[in-house]
Amino acid sequence: MGIEIEDKFDVPADYELPDLSSLAEVTGPRSFRLVALYYDTPDLRLAARGVTLRRRRGGDDAGWHLKLPKAKGVRQEITHPLTRSTKIVPAELAELVRAYTRGAELVAVAELETRRSVTVLREDGTDLVEIADDRVKGTVFGDEPRVVRWREVEAELLEGGTQKLLKKVGKRLRAAGAVPSQAGNKLAKLLEPAPPAIAATKPGSAGEVVMAYLAEQVQALLAQDPRVRRAEEDAVHQMRVAARRLRSALKAFKTVVTGTRGVQEELRRLGNVLGEARDLEVIRARFTNALKGLEPELIVGDVETRLGADLLERERQAYERIKEELSGERYYRLLDALDALLAAPELGKAAAKPAQEKLRDLARAGWERVTTAYERAQAIGDPERREIAMHDVRKAAKRARYTAEALRPILGDDMGTLAGLAEDIQEVLGAYQDGVVAQELLAREAASARDAGQDTFTYGLLIGLERGTAERAHADFPKVWKKTCKAAEAVL
Repeated sequence: MGIEIEDKFDVPADYELPDLSSLAEVTGPRSFRLVALYYDTPDLRLAARGVTLRRRRGGDDAGWHLKLPKAKGVRQEITHPLTRSTKIVPAELAELVRAYTRGAELVAVAELETRRSVTVLREDGTDLVEIADDRVKGTVFGDEPRVVRWREVEAELLEGGTQKLLKKVGKRLRAAGAVPSQAGNKLAKLLEPAPPAIAATKPGSAGEVVMAYLAEQVQALLAQDPRVRRAEEDAVHQMRVAARRLRSALKAFKTVVTGTRGVQEELRRLGNVLGEARDLEVIRARFTNALKGLEPELIVGDVETRLGADLLERERQAYERIKEELSGERYYRLLDALDALLAAPELGKAAAKPAQEKLRDLARAGWERVTTAYERAQAIGDPERREIAMHDVRKAAKRARYTAEALRPILGDDMGTLAGLAEDIQEVLGAYQDGVVAQELLAREAASARDAGQDTFTYGLLIGLERGTAERAHADFPKVWKKTCKAAEAVL
């Protein structure tokens, strides 16, 4: 797996590469003939999302390649050794595009034959940038195959290079007559797939801002799906955040986009499935760090196993449940519903109102929910019930934060400030809640160890440390609340 950073250019048939020797040592050119079969669903669901899946022969990297979009000009590439079959996509790669295929069959949709001339910029034996000059013959399969020919140049950043050098190379190529390509990849140029539909909204309206934000979060959710399936670092957390932001936005902007209660419920369910593994991941790391901070003589019994390997096994099982969920029809229906929401939303009257006017009102309403939840919690006399109610304050703060983040591009830095204030509330209450949850888990593990006749001294020590953390957060909250409320009033 690697990250591919490259600039693509369209060039005429008689284009000549400029002299790049003043930038670095030039080696090459070397020539290859590459033949690649591209796979997609019959209705081109991968191509529509900027995803390419190919089986390529020739060159230095023959094999299967899956390229997933990460950002403009940046893609994640996952490779698999070349297989004999041209009809069956390796199961490992087919699994990674399920969020796009949603159960549809993968078939060969096109072939690209490329005659490639490669020049490399090098310095002190280190390759910096690769310039590929490609003459391409593309064939689209179907009842009446279609053939298209063109020439293009790609400048790809290699491990030893810098973005600054890549930019200089691009400037030289453009000066010689190259034009930045509008297509994300060769296949998109050949097939010209229609991107996912997003409903047209009135320019400058609340509807335009909200729909753009929803589209961004749906893309974020889809982008994390393959990473979660590969159990990549922080992927579950990022996918969970995308689901939460979507759900929060649909709640906060319910007068702009209406009729989304069912989608909200499915997003909540997905977040819960993702949350099990994420919470175990966080608590395991928390205990690992806590144990590292203790003197060796204070660690007795099998506490490291119970709080390390045993939790890791539970985390692995939770990942298996996530993978099962992400391959199920219910998840596919949620993704279909999100696509339908973007293409044909039910827009309320508020959608047509000017963004500045309507959305600032919604930001205020979001913060008012936080203060109302706090006042409601403080009115409860029973301490235990009051602490439970404070969890609603944390949830309201998280929702206010996500709302403000969504509105920052249109309403400016005030929303960035509000998001930061809401996050302060969320973090202090979260520190308290995390300490309470950690104490409860430690108590259960200690009881289990005690039943097994093992020493529980270290569990008691850790519980004491967690109690101290929770109590400090609890004591800090009134000061944070007062300061935060005063600052929020100033920006609202």
